[in-house]
Amino acid sequence: MRILALGAAAAGLLALSACNDTPAENAAENVEAAAENEADLYEEMAENTTNEAIEEAFENQAEAVEETGENQAEAIEEGGEANGM
Repeated sequence: MRILALGAAAAGLLALSACNDTPAENAAENVEAAAENEADLYEEMAENTTNEAIEEAFENQAEAVEETGENQAEAIEEGGEANGM
């Protein structure tokens, strides 16, 4: 249920933030939001495990997903700027 609420909140925020953004900015924000949602899932799984090694693996995966999302969003924005979007 929490996952559904996070997804709905993210969709609402994206809709509000999309008002004056370029298509590249909108796409970048969507990519970053999706990565943050996925990272949140890994962090939640880390909190729910009792195995420290698995917890650390989930936390590392969350960080990697978030960093990848940020890098992809940055690349999209830079590509949009280069193309005049």
